[in-house]
Amino acid sequence: MIALKEAYKAGLLRRQHWMGNIVSGVIVGVVALPLAMAFAIASGAKPEQGLYTAIVAGLFVSVFGGSRLQIAGPTGAFIVVLSGITAQYGIEGLQIATFMAGIMLLLLGLAKMGAVIKFIPDPVIVGFTAGIGVIIWVGQWQYFFGLPEIQGEHFHIKLFHLLQVLPQLHPMTSVLALFSLGLVVYGPRVPGLKRVPGPLVALILVTLLQVIFHFDGVRTIGTAFGGIPQGLPELTLPSVSLEHIIELIGPAFTIAMLGAIESLLSAVVADGMAGTRHDSNQELIGQGLANIVAPLFGGFAATGAIARTATNIRNGGTSPLAGIVHSITLLVILLLLAPLAVHIPLAALAAILFVVAWNMSEVKHFAKMVRRAPRADVVILLITFGLTVFADLVVAVNIGVILASFHFLRRMATSVEVRQATEQELTQEFAHKGLIRLPPGVLVFTVEGPFFFGAVENFERALAGTHADPHILIIRLKWVPFIDVTGLQTLEEVIRDLQRRGVTIMLSGANERVTVKLRRAGILELIGHEHNFKVFDAALVAAQAGVREVSEAVPAQQMAISDPIRASADTASDGQNPQGK
Repeated sequence: MIALKEAYKAGLLRRQHWMGNIVSGVIVGVVALPLAMAFAIASGAKPEQGLYTAIVAGLFVSVFGGSRLQIAGPTGAFIVVLSGITAQYGIEGLQIATFMAGIMLLLLGLAKMGAVIKFIPDPVIVGFTAGIGVIIWVGQWQYFFGLPEIQGEHFHIKLFHLLQVLPQLHPMTSVLALFSLGLVVYGPRVPGLKRVPGPLVALILVTLLQVIFHFDGVRTIGTAFGGIPQGLPELTLPSVSLEHIIELIGPAFTIAMLGAIESLLSAVVADGMAGTRHDSNQELIGQGLANIVAPLFGGFAATGAIARTATNIRNGGTSPLAGIVHSITLLVILLLLAPLAVHIPLAALAAILFVVAWNMSEVKHFAKMVRRAPRADVVILLITFGLTVFADLVVAVNIGVILASFHFLRRMATSVEVRQATEQELTQEFAHKGLIRLPPGVLVFTVEGPFFFGAVENFERALAGTHADPHILIIRLKWVPFIDVTGLQTLEEVIRDLQRRGVTIMLSGANERVTVKLRRAGILELIGHEHNFKVFDAALVAAQAGVREVSEAVPAQQMAISDPIRASADTASDGQNPQGK
């Protein structure tokens, strides 16, 4: 209840803010009415189940979520996943999977994983949302054109069959669908209808035409589903078995991940529009509770709806009160107007989903990214899009994230610089301290960037470029924010190899986190704690002293070596003198 508490503290629940939120909630409820039914039908559920989902999920997310402006309910992004689950496991299987997904979302929120999910790269998100848009668009051809039932599990098979039966389209259904599509797109431009949502205009006018003329062959909610029951949904507990849980754990995880991504994206959009800040972990908790409770009242999976959340903000919503009123509005419509729904043509709902699919695809943004994004990002975008359409959404997201992670690691590795510091560079940096040149026999290497497994090759290559072993090698770690276990192992191997060749290693500038890891890995003990310096100046002073000791020790060693030679030479000459005499 973070958002509700924040709204109370900010004074947004006071009487002067009621009217704006009530009006916004009513408008969003009216907008959600056709969408909830359309999404339910497309997901393989009954239209009333979409309304149940919007009512329950909208209420729970508004009360327990982390965004004060979020509107939740069925969304287009779920259609592909939910329709597949319904086709394979039935509506009860979908509800069990939703319940399990709600538990997963709740656990993700309690484990503070909200921030992690937001790191999914944009090419992956744009790729799979565009792919979902294409699938929704093609999937509604049957209702839009009044085509016969088609078979096929995969997208390309369905598309092939749809193209085969397209000449069998029902003329009147197609006319009503095209008329509905025009009303959805251009209805708000008609004078006097600017404040009325296009989907609602299409739903009302096309339904009136069907009521008046009774067009033969046009499928409606009544002919397809028998209408919408009038009244509140009953609390029902699904029969869950261990076998069901094992079978549905994969689909449930898919619902949870997609729901988390969609809801947090919607919350981010809301923050950008209204200047608010959401709590991502609390939002996951709210979404989890919503998906746990919705199936108990006949609903299915729900998440934050970007379009309805944006509508809420544009119409003056400022607090969770708007989301609560949105649920109440749908409940009142269900109780009072449910009998009228029998005349709603499915073609009108298909036209609404055509526009939803177009908006989801973000064609302009997709094309712009293909034209202007770096080549690797374009490849990730197209692969994710292709796999979403022709393979599976989960596979697409997983592979997209993996490819994006590898690409990020490659860029990070190339951005890490390991180089030998020049005397000119050091002189400029330390001229004010009297340093004119490096002591002879001292080399300085600088590491800039995270010292992780991807940057190891750069480090090894840079050290291999030194043609002669110095007496002392100073490695500057001042600009290393962190080091991983691979970096530690590589550093240890390099130090041992150099020490075997008689090189003294000094480290300088490591931050506290890196120093702790160096100590735990035994590297400080390996080089000697006296050779680890907090600042580079101290390392230079120690290096100068070390070089001086080496230079003083060399002549003494040479004297010690030359004295026995000279003594043996004198002895030899003494032994030869008598012969010379």
